[in-house]
Amino acid sequence: MSGRAQLMWDEAVTGYDFGPDHPMDPVRLSLTRRLVEAFGLDRRIEVVAAKAAGESTLRLVHREDYVAAVKAASEDPRSADQSYGLGTLDDPAFAGMHEVSALIAGQSVGAAEAVWRGDALHAVNFAGGLHHAMPAAASGFCIYNDASLAIARLLELGAERVVYVDVDVHHGDGVQAAFWEDPRVLTISLHEHPRTLFPQTGWPEETGADGAAAGTAVNVALPAGTGDAGWLRAFHAVVPELVAQFRPQVLVTQHGADTHFEDPLAHLAVSLDAQRAVQVACHELAHEYAEGRWVALGGGGYAVVDVVPRSWTHLVAIAAGREVAPETVVPEEWRQEVFARTRQLAPGRMTDGRWPVEWGDWEAGYDPADRLDQAVLATRRAVFPLRGLLA
Repeated sequence: MSGRAQLMWDEAVTGYDFGPDHPMDPVRLSLTRRLVEAFGLDRRIEVVAAKAAGESTLRLVHREDYVAAVKAASEDPRSADQSYGLGTLDDPAFAGMHEVSALIAGQSVGAAEAVWRGDALHAVNFAGGLHHAMPAAASGFCIYNDASLAIARLLELGAERVVYVDVDVHHGDGVQAAFWEDPRVLTISLHEHPRTLFPQTGWPEETGADGAAAGTAVNVALPAGTGDAGWLRAFHAVVPELVAQFRPQVLVTQHGADTHFEDPLAHLAVSLDAQRAVQVACHELAHEYAEGRWVALGGGGYAVVDVVPRSWTHLVAIAAGREVAPETVVPEEWRQEVFARTRQLAPGRMTDGRWPVEWGDWEAGYDPADRLDQAVLATRRAVFPLRGLLA
């Protein structure tokens, strides 16, 4: 297998644009790409532009009538059919929507193909991670579910065990729904509690369809306000043990940056340092349990200057084997570009100054009166026995 890493990138993905007043500003993608360049990471990783996902690929997950509705809205946004979630406040229709959504999906599918076939050990598509799209509906800023499509292609190519880990602040509901009945896919989502955040799903009791798929959906519903120590404690109390038990052939991860304390759409209090720590942990899990096969995707993130570009540049650097130290100063040329494009002042360093992030190991004991520990316990009790593990 090749030791190379790939960065999936086509400048046209920045056309995924719901309009000037929408929080998902595509500048977050272009600024990430420029920061990757400023660190010279594009010389350490193979940059690949995959082709857009064709209709047969999209239909691995999405219904034929839904794809037709997206195409129609793409040609005439005024005709968008809201029964498919199109033309709503969250998912406004725009000209060319089908083409750019299929292009983003194609990058994730291409990443999965490269990793499975051994063309690359790791592959990153930070424009992807659009995890809310359902088989027959757009949802939560997501038109096509590229994460689900990447996993579906892995299964089509012969994969028998895939683990999907989603650390976006929002529940990875679309991916869970796509593989709810499929015992070949273990979906794990850590997210803000559904009582306080869209999409109001992702309760610990959601554990997969009865029968062979029981215990293949895992949800850790974190209390609003959870910070670095709690977030990392929850991740390490749940994810590694399940990954070890499932023995995936490929690890697919989604790294929404909206867990950050500056994100305007959610209520966790996680730093860039903790986000980086989870990225490192996912990389290590891929090597320990999946022979290094790792497909890493972006996701949410609406602090589009201060947070997203730095977080996903760390992700690219880790995949490329050229980690950027947390204390590293942000390149001046990137700071100048940020100001020229956004009239905002760019951050000065690559994290929030909290490295190394400390957290308490679950194995050392837990506090049943602590809200974070209650959340972890709820998940472990719901799913671990279904997987033959001690809760």
